[in-house]
Amino acid sequence: MSGNKKIRNLGRLALFSAALLWGVSFVMMKNVLYNIPPLYILAFRFIGATLILLPFCAKKLKTVDKSYLKGGILMGIALFLAYAFQTYGLRYTTPGKNAFLTSIYCVITPFLYWAYIKKRPDKFNWAAALLCIAGIALITFYGSPRIALGDGLTLICGFFFALHIVVSARFIKGRDPMLLAIVQFAAVSTFTLIGALIFESPPSTVTSADVLSVVFLTVVCTAGCLLMQAFGQKFTPASQSAVILTFESVFGALASVLLLHDVLTPRLTLGFALTFIAVVISETKLGFLYKNKAK
Repeated sequence: MSGNKKIRNLGRLALFSAALLWGVSFVMMKNVLYNIPPLYILAFRFIGATLILLPFCAKKLKTVDKSYLKGGILMGIALFLAYAFQTYGLRYTTPGKNAFLTSIYCVITPFLYWAYIKKRPDKFNWAAALLCIAGIALITFYGSPRIALGDGLTLICGFFFALHIVVSARFIKGRDPMLLAIVQFAAVSTFTLIGALIFESPPSTVTSADVLSVVFLTVVCTAGCLLMQAFGQKFTPASQSAVILTFESVFGALASVLLLHDVLTPRLTLGFALTFIAVVISETKLGFLYKNKAK
């Protein structure tokens, strides 16, 4: 029994670690963007992550068929667009705002499923959507109903992350998740590298700190966090996993304040809080409250 409890605790620790590292990665990305263009960063991250994850499923590569290729490429397109809009958005906004506005994909996803499988969102999804809209308004509007460029790009990235979840759900059934991840990572690597070579100039000044940051983002925040998420979700109930992973946005905002000295105004804090609550409601439907009452 104690062994089962230990593995469950390790699972939760893995999820918290992934959320923390993803949160900190917003600040690291912001710093690297001063010298390295967005698509070059993403190309380095995904090419490196693909090579790192390859040994974990090298023996299974022979089982890759057309369905894996189709699913991986479509997932890769959605993931590429999500990360591209997110990273370009981060260029023009703070890591904290980028983190919280990205998290709206959790709220958008049920509505995309509605369009895809005709399953109507429930009352929790609608409540989350209303709270999320209020939170976005507080985060993005300052004296006029205009959304700044960085915030707008980040909101678009949230849509594509939601689309990625819907597409993934379509192709994950009956297939090896790690093998499908390798195919989509390879697809994202290809798209980002081609985009970087066509649309961006190579970085002219790269510091040792930039190199270390990109290596960390690749090894730890991309490949490592994917493995931690997979391990954590295997031994943690889905509702608990959802709550833990929502803290990515909180950690992103805290890292932005502590490391970049961003100022949390009352308006921004309330916007972050409403967005976070919306994500928790959408992800868990407050099931953890009912569970506690039952006890």
